[in-house]
Amino acid sequence: MHIPDLQTQLQQLVAAPSVSSHSARWDMSNKPVIELLEQWLSELGFTTEVLQVGDSEKYNLVATLGSGPGGLVLAGHTDTVPFDDQLWQSDPFKLTERDNRWYGLGSTDMKGFFPVAIEAAKSFVGTPLQQPLIILATADEESSMSGARALAESGYPKARYAVIGEPTGLKPIRMHKGMMMEAVEIEGHSGHSSNPALGNNAMESMHQVIQGLMDFRQQLGKQYQNPLFTVPTPTLNLGCIHGGDNPNRICGHCELQFDLRALPGMDNDELRARIDRQLQQIAEQNQVQIKRKTLFGGVPAFEQEGQSELVKTAERLTGHDAECVAFATEAPFLQQLGMETIVMGPGSIDQAHQPDEFIPLDQIRPAVEILKQLIQKFCL
Repeated sequence: MHIPDLQTQLQQLVAAPSVSSHSARWDMSNKPVIELLEQWLSELGFTTEVLQVGDSEKYNLVATLGSGPGGLVLAGHTDTVPFDDQLWQSDPFKLTERDNRWYGLGSTDMKGFFPVAIEAAKSFVGTPLQQPLIILATADEESSMSGARALAESGYPKARYAVIGEPTGLKPIRMHKGMMMEAVEIEGHSGHSSNPALGNNAMESMHQVIQGLMDFRQQLGKQYQNPLFTVPTPTLNLGCIHGGDNPNRICGHCELQFDLRALPGMDNDELRARIDRQLQQIAEQNQVQIKRKTLFGGVPAFEQEGQSELVKTAERLTGHDAECVAFATEAPFLQQLGMETIVMGPGSIDQAHQPDEFIPLDQIRPAVEILKQLIQKFCL
């Protein structure tokens, strides 16, 4: 058996570009990363399955050691966000060590988790497992979460427990907000600005839409609160707006994009329905066409019960009480597969999506040891 050591694995993973983006200029396949992981895990004795996501050039990997109805999933995504290499002090695709850190695109978010998981799994190769150990690598978490969605829709893989290795400073996370990104498009009627009666100003209708969304945000803040979150209420951010083409023309088209982050217990589809009812009233009042469209499928809010076995075990192993975060992960989709799920991995989310992204070396070995103890408990 010959697979690279942990550092060399991460070097090779970082060197394999796998950017996912809504922009075709940036978006690329994650197949090179999947092929590396599949090769190493096959050599360790895992049964591997590479699953194409729809008809895209994106792939999931399910690697299984042992068999049985329960077991533990160690999961991560293989893609990274786009980058600006001019802002980096070193090559984003070359793992660089300095200041007791490993720098590189995806080093902490989250290619670094895979060598850690593989290192932990090495200790159990040749050991008869009572329940399977599954290492799961997904596609497109950073843009659409299409990889995790496809798995949830297919009902595969099945296990009892799941750890998603997003960077949390090795603190267990049992709750996070959901996320939805929406656009509102208004079609009015353009005309010469000297006579407002010649047109129907889409920007003026958008003014009412914006006020309505701000009022809606205030209603949600009164209706839903969770003091465990740093920001204890749902958030709604007006992100960008485009409209019109000239000062002396009545604005005929206007578009607003916003995101909404819901608390556990709130439903994204219900929120969309409430927004739609408000938009319909404004459209009828102003005699304009208003259309809301979902920019991507959204992520449900996530909560794992605090007294669940996985949460209590992770708290005991790490010495940290489980926390909650505002950023979204693939956790709801694994939970839909019937698994107790937490988010926990080395590194800090503060480094994610940043130039000079890094993973601290002093968290590598503790992460390996925590995963080994989880495998020991849930697979042996």
